[in-house]
Amino acid sequence: MSAVEKPHRSLLLAVAALGLAAGLGGMALGAPRAAEWALAFATAVVLAALLLDIARSFRRGEFGLDLVAALSMGGALALGELLAGAVIALMFAGGEFLEAFAQRRARREMTALLARLPRSATRHGPAGLEEVPLDEIRPGDRLLIRRGEVLPVDGDVAPGATAVLDESALTGEALPVRHAAGEAVLSGTVNAGEAFDLIATRRAAESTYAGIVRLVETAQRSKAPMARLADRWSLVFLALTLLLAGAAWWLAQDPRRALAVLVVATPCPLILAVPVAIIAGLSRSARAGVLVKSGGALETMARARVLLLDKTGTLTEGRARLSAILPLGAVEGAELLRLAASLDQASGHVLAAALVAEARARGLALETPRAVREAPGVGLAGEVGGRRVALGARGFVAAEAGGAALPAVPGAPPGAALVHVALDGAPAGVLVFEDTLRADATAVLRAARRAGIRRVVLVTGDQRAVAEATAGAVGVDAVLAECSPQEKVAAVRAEKPQGPVMMVGDGVNDAPALAAADIGIAMGARGAAASSEAADAVVLVDRLDRVPAAMRIARRARAIALQSVVAGIGLSTAGMLVAAAGWLSPVQGAVVQEVIDVAVILNALRALGGDGEEAARA
Repeated sequence: MSAVEKPHRSLLLAVAALGLAAGLGGMALGAPRAAEWALAFATAVVLAALLLDIARSFRRGEFGLDLVAALSMGGALALGELLAGAVIALMFAGGEFLEAFAQRRARREMTALLARLPRSATRHGPAGLEEVPLDEIRPGDRLLIRRGEVLPVDGDVAPGATAVLDESALTGEALPVRHAAGEAVLSGTVNAGEAFDLIATRRAAESTYAGIVRLVETAQRSKAPMARLADRWSLVFLALTLLLAGAAWWLAQDPRRALAVLVVATPCPLILAVPVAIIAGLSRSARAGVLVKSGGALETMARARVLLLDKTGTLTEGRARLSAILPLGAVEGAELLRLAASLDQASGHVLAAALVAEARARGLALETPRAVREAPGVGLAGEVGGRRVALGARGFVAAEAGGAALPAVPGAPPGAALVHVALDGAPAGVLVFEDTLRADATAVLRAARRAGIRRVVLVTGDQRAVAEATAGAVGVDAVLAECSPQEKVAAVRAEKPQGPVMMVGDGVNDAPALAAADIGIAMGARGAAASSEAADAVVLVDRLDRVPAAMRIARRARAIALQSVVAGIGLSTAGMLVAAAGWLSPVQGAVVQEVIDVAVILNALRALGGDGEEAARA
């Protein structure tokens, strides 16, 4: 089929069907002249539309099997095979309509993402609630999200509120997710609970959902390498068709033999199967929470053999968590945490936010700090409830404690961040923070190997001891530590002789490597915008298990496309040989080819479900 979008497929199908019905009716009623006019009119209308489309394709430099359909209908009119011509027109128009239906079905999940894009939002203003266009929303604006509304921008749940969100369109999660006050939520999700207020953190154009929409539009415009390869194969098939048709005519001295061969080759399953299967794979991946930007990326993902992984935010949670409280004096752990968190309310450091969140989660009553002094990135000191508190790096706290020697921390995990605490000038304890390994990291790597990965390499900028500890916990084939962005790119290039390379990362420093890889996948839920832009695919939810799920979907889509092509071309070639031998009339050949086309399209649509869907839900 031509790649041109045909908005009048339904009309052509109706004309062909009515013309054939009128022709058959005229024959039955003994009105052969009227029957001939009806059959010829139906064939001519479909042929005219097809010739116009072929002309447009030629202007774009495209050349395909629509020419065979035009030759078969034109030949039927020239030879007076009007019934055959009308049947061919109906079958061709029906194949076009079926192809359009199959592609709409395959695009359904991606198209649904576009249809859900909100156009305005309800904002709290000086005069009360006001309806404003999305472009007018700024970070810090307070928005009202009513039940059933789509979140227009990324933001945080407002203080005192709770949000229950349906995130299925982005993540594939079937059950609504509850978010407490202060938690970050993504645009594109749906309020499944009571109305709540959202504090915008990004403009609409910079929010998650707007980025997803841009990626979807790019994916829908793309053409997979396999589809382009199918276009080239179609030229070979066209040459074979014309050769067989010419040979049949010359050997039998009967042009109807050539017409029968042309009919069996119209339309061609080679062109139908590949785009339907690839689009189905893109749609399934989107539903599973992985937005693949193009058909070419999906096909490359199916062939990936080497997996390179960043550590922080990819194999690990990417968030500092308080893992231990080690008191050194009379102050107990809970009180030490309360005092330290109270002081850290005045700091914007990432560890300070984690410390305050942990204290609040434990129900500790925090006080307002006074006389706070902060050395950025080193530590801070101040007063909490009449006590002098200092916390931060070892040297900073030692200086605040009058040069007191701070004891070593035995058994601290490799890579753990240690926050020393002093109270009233004396060492009081140590808070241990770790970036914990994802609970499913080991299972995900096993699933990736089952999906076709033969080699797994951990590539990180962290210290070697930290990297090797992580690698030992999950099981990888090689570890590259203390890597700069340039060294990550070099690692990608060094692995390419082993097979197509897939790189998974989330930080700005991963963006060059993601771009250099054969297929780059960004953890987009919390990852940097630069990595999402550079990547070929984006994981929309903070779950690493979606990567092997997307790989299985991609492998299934590619396998089904190849299967459909081989079976369809084989059956079409066999049918042409039978027609060339004179065992199929043009009308019979049209019916046979339509059966082949329907079977090929239905088989290609299998890429929408099956093993890939089960993997996505695992």
